[in-house]
Amino acid sequence: MQTDPVCGMQIEESTAAGRSEYNGQTFYFCSAACKTRFDDEPKKYVNQSDES
Repeated sequence: MQTDPVCGMQIEESTAAGRSEYNGQTFYFCSAACKTRFDDEPKKYVNQSDES
């Protein structure tokens, strides 16, 4: 299970509506709308403490 970084919903990678790569990580989304929000402002949704 993965967590959509925009809305917090738990989703399966195989059924995710979309995915994006950012800073060497793959993020999965429950909907195209969440993916678009993330793609527009990824830093807003990525926990800064997770960055290396």
